[in-house]
Amino acid sequence: MRLLKDFKSFAMRGNVLDLAVAVVIGAAFGRIVTSFVNDVLMPPIGLLLGGIDFTEFVLTLKRATGDAAAVTINYGSFIQNIVDFTIIAFAIFMVIQAFERMKRKEEVKPTPPPAPSAEEKLLTEIRDLLKEK
Repeated sequence: MRLLKDFKSFAMRGNVLDLAVAVVIGAAFGRIVTSFVNDVLMPPIGLLLGGIDFTEFVLTLKRATGDAAAVTINYGSFIQNIVDFTIIAFAIFMVIQAFERMKRKEEVKPTPPPAPSAEEKLLTEIRDLLKEK
């Protein structure tokens, strides 16, 4: 029973919930970026390279024979994943840069000077009276 109670307190912590939300949003963002790379970015790159699709780059080690499958190294898929990763990393970098810029702007905002204390007001009045004499 105590184990269940401890697990509940662990699962209800703010950090765990924030992490769960981040994972879900990250997965959705990953699908968006993958679609962008596959459907928007790679077709023009493939066209520039003569209509080549990276995912079709395959090194065949052993051809299929009878009921045995072919043995291949799919380095084109690896190249595609590197491109996906680079774009995702750059997008995250840009988001973090924007966040840091906004954070710096908040820090730069000057705070108004605090109102003088009663002691300072009294000393100012004394100074002014001494100047008059």
